[in-house]
Amino acid sequence: MAGRFAPRPTRTTARGGHVVVPAGVPRQVAPGRVRTYVPKEPLDLGLVLGPLRRGPADPTFRALPDGSVWRTARTPGGPGTLRVSARGGEVRGEAWGPGAQWLLEQFPLLLGDADDPSAFVPRHRVVAMARHRRPGLRLTRTGLVMESLIPSILEQKVTTDEAYRAWRLLVRRFGEPAPGPSPVPGGLFVLPAARTWALIPSWEWHRAGVDNKRASTILRAVRVAARLEEGVSMAAGEARARLEVVPGVGPWTSAETVQRSHGAADEVTVGDLHLPGIVGFALAGDRYADDSVMLELLEPYAGQRHRAARFILLSGRVPDRRAPKMPRWDIGTL
Repeated sequence: MAGRFAPRPTRTTARGGHVVVPAGVPRQVAPGRVRTYVPKEPLDLGLVLGPLRRGPADPTFRALPDGSVWRTARTPGGPGTLRVSARGGEVRGEAWGPGAQWLLEQFPLLLGDADDPSAFVPRHRVVAMARHRRPGLRLTRTGLVMESLIPSILEQKVTTDEAYRAWRLLVRRFGEPAPGPSPVPGGLFVLPAARTWALIPSWEWHRAGVDNKRASTILRAVRVAARLEEGVSMAAGEARARLEVVPGVGPWTSAETVQRSHGAADEVTVGDLHLPGIVGFALAGDRYADDSVMLELLEPYAGQRHRAARFILLSGRVPDRRAPKMPRWDIGTL
């Protein structure tokens, strides 16, 4: 009876063809390219790379319990996957895919090598204490514009939960599986190419909960993606000006983008719903501060205002919530 159910040779195997690997068998992945980096000062991977994560289930980013950080990117050389891990005083980067070489070339910049934290001088006790407790903060520089611009547009005037959901659904639906091994079941994904974003049908935006205004802004941006990516070679202020030429991209979105793409230490986010009140409360006890008050309070940190805001957020000194959370409106259910 056993022989009755034994697998029989197929036409493919009889002719020397490849045998299909059954589902569930681990995929063999070749080792990636490796580069090591020794930071000059203490480095906290979570603080440095954390701003690149768009929610706990971001399909392009994952931080694992072993301390390693995985991220995917669509580089000038193609899609790539990067694993970053720290041990002792050394940081190791391993990359896979057509974009592996580019990712490793940019590896030190991603870890804040071009950042100069010594230029920052605390002017308030709360900021000084946060800096003392978090000496490993560096400002990352990805060298990529669209990967920060598109999710920033999705985050315009909606709750973070709504924005993260839209990003997750769209990248998984229209992105491509990331090259290399997978750190999680289902794998990571590389964000769609500019042309793919441009071809997303209207009903898919609707299903993801993205209104027409934000979808239209993304469509206008991807049509000039090559010109926007050129902004990485410009100063942060000039790159912001180029971004804001795109209708629908304002000061909030451009600042959120260059903070990541350029590692811009002075590009503070204005137009945010919560940041002015947090800064005002931390530095002056004013929970109702607006953008003008926030900028006035951050004036002593000119040249380093974004870094000062990061330390304030890390200080944990935030006003108590006095109103219910902003309601979530899912247009995908309409």
